[in-house]
This record gives sequence, structure tokens and C-alpha cells, in this order.
Amino acid sequence: MALAVALATGLAGCSGSHSILDPAGQAARDVASLWWGMLAGFGLVFVGVVALWLAAFRPRERPARSPDQERRLARSWILGGGILLPGASILLLLAFGVPTGQRLLPLPLPGGETPRVIEVTGHQWWWEVRYPDEAGEVVTANHLVMPAGEPVDFHVTGADVIHAFWVPRLGGKIDMIPGRINRIRLEADAPGVFGAQCAEYCGVQHAHMQLHLEAVAPAAFEDWLAARREPPPEPDDAHAAARDTFAAHCASCHRVAGLYQGDSGPDLSDIGARATLGAGTLAMEEGAIARWLAEHQRLKPGNRMPAHDHLAPEDLEALGAWLETLVP
Repeated sequence: MALAVALATGLAGCSGSHSILDPAGQAARDVASLWWGMLAGFGLVFVGVVALWLAAFRPRERPARSPDQERRLARSWILGGGILLPGASILLLLAFGVPTGQRLLPLPLPGGETPRVIEVTGHQWWWEVRYPDEAGEVVTANHLVMPAGEPVDFHVTGADVIHAFWVPRLGGKIDMIPGRINRIRLEADAPGVFGAQCAEYCGVQHAHMQLHLEAVAPAAFEDWLAARREPPPEPDDAHAAARDTFAAHCASCHRVAGLYQGDSGPDLSDIGARATLGAGTLAMEEGAIARWLAEHQRLKPGNRMPAHDHLAPEDLEALGAWLETLVP
């Protein structure tokens, strides 16, 4: 019973939105297959080493060997166990690992097809996502949507320190280095929601730098982009006071398409349509934005947005209510 409980507990980590052992794309399947192969191979090596170790302690009569025979036996163990076995293991690992890594590279596709490009920039501690397109660039934050069933090239970089872009169920991770653009190709087999995480320690809120990633049907993806390219509706008078508050205290950092052009904080143009706030810190629901505005330094200490203690609670509630209406 104890063994069954321990096994069930261990296997509980083999599924879920952040499990590499529950692949949802070809690249992730390649990585998972490599992992299982490594586990089996090095498991056999471990069993062999333990068996030899136990055999060495077995009581037996010591064979009579000359010093020259002892030296030859020692050389055999050093060459076989210290050079040949590790060398063969490394070559076998490279034989499978290099092609797996190559399939993650943005190499030319058969027929000259050009995959879609999505640009992702890591900030402390949030994600900026850009969709460059001839029809007009779309910008969002902490929420990434990609078409399912087709390869997508992600161009990633860091804005401040080294971060890492990692979608465990779709493929391996890649570093996001300031001043450099790294590229990785991922593909989701079918529509779904996937967890993504910064996989390089980047400061005190590294654990709270999560990215909500959705793969949708190609037609739905085009509709999603088109909705965000549409000119925003004319502002109504019901939220005029909230917009004045935003203009005075938020617009220098945050962009709202068609109204404000701040560029140092997350783009808020479609914040009402996102799944979370604060890069996964809070679930998006009614009143969540107002709570974030009032408590963000308690909820995510050290984030770069200043506290709003100088604003009245009713002003923050009105501001939050207006931001919730920003849905394409």
C-alpha cells in the first residue's frame, strides 16, 4: 500500500499544464521521448553499478594475482568503465539529442512556406507579446494566442535581465537575452490552454512570471487578431472620470490603443479579455483589476508599478471597472 501511494504521488506530476511528460506537440514529444530514453539508459547503468558494488562486498577468496596482472585489471576497469562506457553513452545521447534540438530550430520548411512569427519579450516580471503583420501589429501582455496545427516561430529577447521562454507541453525552453534575439519553433497539435513559465531565475518574483498561452483554430486566431486591429470604440461619458485618473497616473507607462501611448509597462488595450492579472498572480474576474491596483505590492512584492496609496479607494474601483471594459 505504501508503495502504491508513493507511486501514485510521483506519477501525479506526469500530467498537467506544465508537464513535459504530457506533450501536445511534435517538438515536446521528441523531448519526452529523449527523456524516457535517457531514464531507461541511465537506469540500466545505475542498476549495473549497484550490482557491481554489491558484488565487490560479497565474501569470497581473493584470487592470487601478480602485480602486473593487477595493473592490467585496473587499466581494463578504467578504460571500460571510465572511458568507453561514458563515451558510448554520450555519443548515443548526442545521436538522439542533436536531431531533437535541430527540430526546434526555425529551419526552412519544405516547399518554402514561411511560418508565422510571434515576438515575445521578457520583463521583470511580465511578458510582452507582439504579432508583427502587414495588416498591422497587435500587442498584448501576459496572454499569448497562437494558431493550432501549424508551426510558429517565436523570436524572444529580454528587456532587462536574462529570462527564459518555456512552454513545457509544446517543447524545450530557450533563453531570452537582452540585446539578442533567439528563435524557437513550436507547434500545438490541437486547440488547448497551456502553461508557460520563465525558466531562468530573474529576480524575487521569478515564480510569479507565468504566461497564459492558448492555441486556437487558425480561423479563430485570425478573428482574434482582426478584433484587436479594429479601431477602439469612442469613449463614453460613463467612465470619463476613470479615464482622467488613468491619464494622470498611468498613461505615461501603459498603452491603451487609440487613447494612450505609454511604453514602459504592460499594454492594457485588451486587458479585460485576459485570463489573469500580474502574469498569473490573480485570476481575471469582476473586481480583480481594482483589487490589483489597490494591493499589487502585497500580492506581488517588488513589481515596478508604484503603490497607489494617494488615490481614494473609490477612484481605484472606478479605474478598475473601466479597464475591465477593454475587451475587443
